[in-house]
Amino acid sequence: MERVMKLGAESPVVIFTKSSCCMSYSIETLIRGFGANPAVYELDELPNGREMEKALVELGCQPSVPAVFIGKELVGGSNEIMSLNLRGNKLKQLLIRANAIWNPFNNSKSRIKGKIFIDPTIHPRRQQAVEGDQQIHFLL
Repeated sequence: MERVMKLGAESPVVIFTKSSCCMSYSIETLIRGFGANPAVYELDELPNGREMEKALVELGCQPSVPAVFIGKELVGGSNEIMSLNLRGNKLKQLLIRANAIWNPFNNSKSRIKGKIFIDPTIHPRRQQAVEGDQQIHFLL
């Protein structure tokens, strides 16, 4: 259990999966869709994967995968992640607080006070903020 908790704390987002689990793939795709880059551990490909899977069950993950840690805390499996995603911006807020993704409007280190506009010639999720003569491109 200690090894799982240590790995869960090494990155802003950690996902324990199995290579054959379609829900694990879906949860990973969802989290990557927000712009996060999770550390992914496929338990069926790790030498100590069975022990890690048992530890996840002891921590309350039923089924054992996917198991998602955000901000060094176990959030849960696919049901919990999907519920957070469906309840407004709860999943996105967790990812921002864990510094897994950047929110230019909620970052205490840099606040954008200029104008925001959408350029239809670029990717629909890509936005542009302008403050004075400085332009910042980011993904929402």
